[in-house]
Amino acid sequence: RLVEKSTMRDLGIGTADFAAVTTFDDLTDALERIGTPAILKTRRLGYDGKGQAPIHDKAEAKAAFESLGGVSLILEKRVPFAAELSVIVVRGRDGQTRCYDCPRNEHSGGILRRSTVPGGFSADVIAEAHKIGRQVIEALDYIGVLAVELFHVPDEGPAALLVNEIAPRVHNSGHWTMDACICDQFENHIRAIAGWPIGSTDRHSNAVMENLIGADVHAWPALATEAGVSVHLYGKSEARAGRKMGHINRVTPR
Repeated sequence: RLVEKSTMRDLGIGTADFAAVTTFDDLTDALERIGTPAILKTRRLGYDGKGQAPIHDKAEAKAAFESLGGVSLILEKRVPFAAELSVIVVRGRDGQTRCYDCPRNEHSGGILRRSTVPGGFSADVIAEAHKIGRQVIEALDYIGVLAVELFHVPDEGPAALLVNEIAPRVHNSGHWTMDACICDQFENHIRAIAGWPIGSTDRHSNAVMENLIGADVHAWPALATEAGVSVHLYGKSEARAGRKMGHINRVTPR
């Protein structure tokens, strides 16, 4: 996460304020500079809300630091964003890039619950998201599908976006492409790394992707009877709380 945020800043792309944290003294100094509310995160291996500890005021700093096991950390200022969106961008061996439409993402407990396209964003916001996606994938000289998660912060400008995270892979917030695009993110990833032409990223339908988390998966037989619903199960044997067991795509005409 530290390398990620630092790279974005080097590229001139906005992020939340952040600081490297190794010791508790580092955390104290960072909180003086960044302030609260903030989030203390592990620099590596965090996902779906794991490896994070919120700090609402300085009195919570010690417990947050100790809860993360003394590994290398990063403190990030909490961003008062209006919405989260992501851009799924694919780049071929020939340098060609294409972007999918930007979904509006909704989380609960740090886990993505729903991605909706169209997301209700202005053309300027989508254009800026696509610009950032292309800038990141080209700077990394990356081949394949890459996702950039973004915060929309309209208080800083109508199309103001801050990068939250990048994911060098197909991404959960792009699973809607499986049923709403002729060439989904999985096919385009393989096309790119195999040296094929990049397929169309155009969206032929509206879609809402909903994750089946934990016991949600037991509803799949009923969901499979609903018109316009496509069920995708991951074949995991145990439906544990907070575990992504599959997803559905609700597709409607564009």
